[in-house]
Amino acid sequence: MYIVAIAWGYVVLMMSITETSFVAGLLTFLFYGAAPLALFLWLVGTPQRRRTRLRKAAEQRLGQPDGSDSQGD
Repeated sequence: MYIVAIAWGYVVLMMSITETSFVAGLLTFLFYGAAPLALFLWLVGTPQRRRTRLRKAAEQRLGQPDGSDSQGD
């Protein structure tokens, strides 16, 4: 997931460097790179945010951590 984001950021950065003016390069980076990348990362991260929210709600109901990250003796 992150390799796609890094590759897309690199491609857009190279595109924005080759623009004729600073303003065109900045707008290219923002509209082709930063905005779609932020949307992509937000959409891809939704399942993890949901799992975290449900885990915290379950811990509050039970009053104790679930112990899923505990280490063996």
